[in-house]
Amino acid sequence: MGNIRITKQFSFETGHALYGYDGKCKNVHGHSYKLSVTVIGKPIKDKSNVKFGMVIDFGDLKHIVKEEIVNVFDHATVFNKNTPHVELAKELADRGHNVLLVDYQPTSEMMVIDFSKKIKNRLPKHIELHSLKLQETDTSFAEWYASDNE
Repeated sequence: MGNIRITKQFSFETGHALYGYDGKCKNVHGHSYKLSVTVIGKPIKDKSNVKFGMVIDFGDLKHIVKEEIVNVFDHATVFNKNTPHVELAKELADRGHNVLLVDYQPTSEMMVIDFSKKIKNRLPKHIELHSLKLQETDTSFAEWYASDNE
């Protein structure tokens, strides 16, 4: 039996600002992100296994992505901790806002790299992360493929 790819989609709302950027995105703003997570593996052949015929239970994949990404980033504002935005982040956090400080510029490109590492670390050994697509708007997205990062 060959490899099969399965995809689960997620959505979350996140704010960010791009320090040093020369356009509108230097201002704090938000997006309704859509994340597509595709894994690859062989369906379970053991008929006595409750997951028989599945590559991975969609519920198990959902649990991983919710814990690592959605529950962390949803309704948070993300700032690069290595910029003066850290002062704004502290003020917002002191006022009760959900603030994430990351060690990268919080672009879709860098976020999808971060997400790939977090998801890969949680997948069962027999399942590989194939690709991620992080959609920032209806017409703009970043994609990560394992084959591009070997």
